[in-house]
Amino acid sequence: MSAVRVSVVMVDDNPLHLQRYRENLARDTSLVLRGEFATARDIMAAIGALKPDVALVDLGLPDGSGFDVIRHIRQVSPQTAVMVVSVFGGERNLLEAIEAGATGYLLKDSLPDDFNASIHALSAGESPISPSLARLLLERMRPGMAPVVRVPTAAPVAPAAAPDTASPLSARETSILEAIARGRSLAEIGAALNISPLTVKTHVQNIYRKLEATSRQHAVFLAQQRGLLKL
Repeated sequence: MSAVRVSVVMVDDNPLHLQRYRENLARDTSLVLRGEFATARDIMAAIGALKPDVALVDLGLPDGSGFDVIRHIRQVSPQTAVMVVSVFGGERNLLEAIEAGATGYLLKDSLPDDFNASIHALSAGESPISPSLARLLLERMRPGMAPVVRVPTAAPVAPAAAPDTASPLSARETSILEAIARGRSLAEIGAALNISPLTVKTHVQNIYRKLEATSRQHAVFLAQQRGLLKL
């Protein structure tokens, strides 16, 4: 059986980085490069027609914010999985990217040897993330630490919400979200619950809808803030 073909677009204003990604993609015949861009304006103009499976997005673009690009992609091509590939790390960038709709985040100075495998994993519903950033997430999700969300600079930061005793999530959905928070893949969750990964994915989509979340990490943050998870 041939591998599932995954279409990819990428935006980065550094031509050397674009060349590096292009050469990596060329080594895998199941990855199809649909477009490469150097500005936010160009990718935002093209993404609606291309509708790729995966978008690789740099945050530091010459004419705009990568966060705005991510939001635009999620709006006009919601089936596209977005992975940030950037030199910019740190908690603020990580959380804002997640809130914008990114489901993967890799640092340029520590890209995995098999970069293509990360793209396949993202397309399959997983969330590749650089180890140092994963540690930030784990620290943020420790009991007693309220999730930090980005708010407009002029607005006051609201206190952490009190536990929501009337959870909108079913017991099964809650157990799945707790497994996601612990870094389990859809396949691992399905095997543990004796259900198919497709059924797990359906539950995840219901979780997104009920919590008004845009990604797995965003759903975990929102559930943590409402006191819906026991980790």
